[in-house]
Amino acid sequence: MENKPKIDKEFIENLIQIIEDQNTEQALEITQVLHAADLAEIYNALTIDQAKFLYLLLDQEKAGDVLIELDEHARERFLDSLPSDVIARQFIHEMDSDDAADVIGDLSEEKQEEILALISNKEQAGDIVDLLNYDEDSAGGLMAKEFVKVEEGWDIEHCIQEIRTQAEVVVELYFVYVVNQYNKLIGLISLKDLLLNNPKKPIDSFINRDVISVKTDESAEDVARIMDKYDLVAIPVVDSIGRLVGRITIDDVVDVMREAAEKDYQLISGITSDVESSDRVWTITRARLPWLVIGLFGGILGARVIEIYEFDLGIYPQLAFFIPLIAAMAGNVGIQSSSIIVQSIAANVFEVESTLKKLMKELSVGLMNGIICAALLFGYNWLTASSMDLTIAVSISLLAVILFASFFGTLIPILLNKAKIDPALATGPFITTMNDIVGLLIYLNIGRMIFNLHL
Repeated sequence: MENKPKIDKEFIENLIQIIEDQNTEQALEITQVLHAADLAEIYNALTIDQAKFLYLLLDQEKAGDVLIELDEHARERFLDSLPSDVIARQFIHEMDSDDAADVIGDLSEEKQEEILALISNKEQAGDIVDLLNYDEDSAGGLMAKEFVKVEEGWDIEHCIQEIRTQAEVVVELYFVYVVNQYNKLIGLISLKDLLLNNPKKPIDSFINRDVISVKTDESAEDVARIMDKYDLVAIPVVDSIGRLVGRITIDDVVDVMREAAEKDYQLISGITSDVESSDRVWTITRARLPWLVIGLFGGILGARVIEIYEFDLGIYPQLAFFIPLIAAMAGNVGIQSSSIIVQSIAANVFEVESTLKKLMKELSVGLMNGIICAALLFGYNWLTASSMDLTIAVSISLLAVILFASFFGTLIPILLNKAKIDPALATGPFITTMNDIVGLLIYLNIGRMIFNLHL
């Protein structure tokens, strides 16, 4: 964009001063050269009143775009500060139905009703209501009601006339869908075929009937996988009997992928719900605390394990030297194994291989890694340690712990997935805590057995 300013601290401070001075003309000049995504980014540095001054200067189309670019938490705070009639007439009016439903769906039921009643385009209001009735994590919740369709049996001239009429409300025209007289999806037709053939020719011979579609109750993540697999920029959505009801575009799917990745990353990190750095202290604490408490009790159990072997450690104190190493290796191997399995499940690769085959593969990898790491540790201890018993005990224990961690890190995500629980829960704190405890038990038992052999 021409003459687009650099968004930095100095720019933000200057903009805030312009807003405080109520300099409408200068503020308007700035908003006109900035992209909607840039304006949404700026919002985080402004107070609610400053943001309201800036956004109410925008034209309807750009105002709607900015609203969509805001993250959910910021958008909710911003909309709560605006009257319902402003939201309905300035923001919602220019939005696609799916974006409008996303915006309105974040609000209270009372405010939703107020805004819907104030939307002048009752067909748009009806579309939004329809979308709000679907689960937000389903194809129905993702889809937009704006699309272009024609009927089989029509000639090209009739189709082009209909496309001109319908395309007025469609921002991006990816495909022209073909339906029968009952509105059931039967295929799609390219614009190239419509433009290059005789206007009086029926479209039936040009229909591509090998069309990929999803049903309204398909999960959002499954929709993303299908579109990724077949390299689609848009996909039609049908109801339970095959009637065309909407379409999902690639920008909506990218949002799903990003949100899924953020959710999995937070689960791996031991955060139990979706939080932002801008949330209240208690909200963030509540999301982080559960796994920290589990980790705390895991640490207490680990301490109890060491206490059980206090007598052995008193006789062979050198065993204590390698407790941190054993615990760290167990946790690292477990996280590696579980992460690979979770990634395979997310990509639907896991279904190709049986559970047993997957377990055997990970155990084989664990065995190879274990032998190499144990050999390196054996060499180090052989050169530096005074006790051959310690050298043997630590090396064998490391091999056994790596094998167990590989098995455990593979099995748990599989079991969680079969139980319809997000397998990302298996990574991070859970795997680390369990492997720490079991790794200590394996190490101290092997140490006890080897040292006792030479008593």
